[in-house]
Amino acid sequence: MAKEIERKFLVSGQEWRGLVEDKIRIRQFYLASNTGRSVRLRICDGARATLTLKFGSRGRERDEFEYDVPLADALEMLDFAVGRVIEKTRHHVSHGGRLYEVDVFGGELSGLVIAELETPEDVPAAELPAWLGREVTGDARYYNAALALSDIPEAVA
Repeated sequence: MAKEIERKFLVSGQEWRGLVEDKIRIRQFYLASNTGRSVRLRICDGARATLTLKFGSRGRERDEFEYDVPLADALEMLDFAVGRVIEKTRHHVSHGGRLYEVDVFGGELSGLVIAELETPEDVPAAELPAWLGREVTGDARYYNAALALSDIPEAVA
């Protein structure tokens, strides 16, 4: 079991685009989701798939289990998706010795750009990049499960 400790931010600037080190095309969908737990499948670059189980609703910290799944099985399970299938491109951007994952959403969520920082440290505001906007850590509307299963947040609408 791994602990996932992350902070989420809306992205307000474009400066990060010149700092991208890598990017991954992601299609993800949920097979089940309830308060404090979810079952997600993620297909990366159309080449590999992972099943993720998440437990907890404590904002920054949750228990997470991940397992590789045969791609053919994941594609077949798309028929069992609940809610919308999320399409996004994840960009890896380094700043201040930390890795930020900047997700640019497509489809119904076009216009939404969220940066995630996974770190157990409490990073002071002065050390965060200037292109980060409002912090949405703990705001359930910006969790991927909510983006798949709920109304589109006002940052997109």
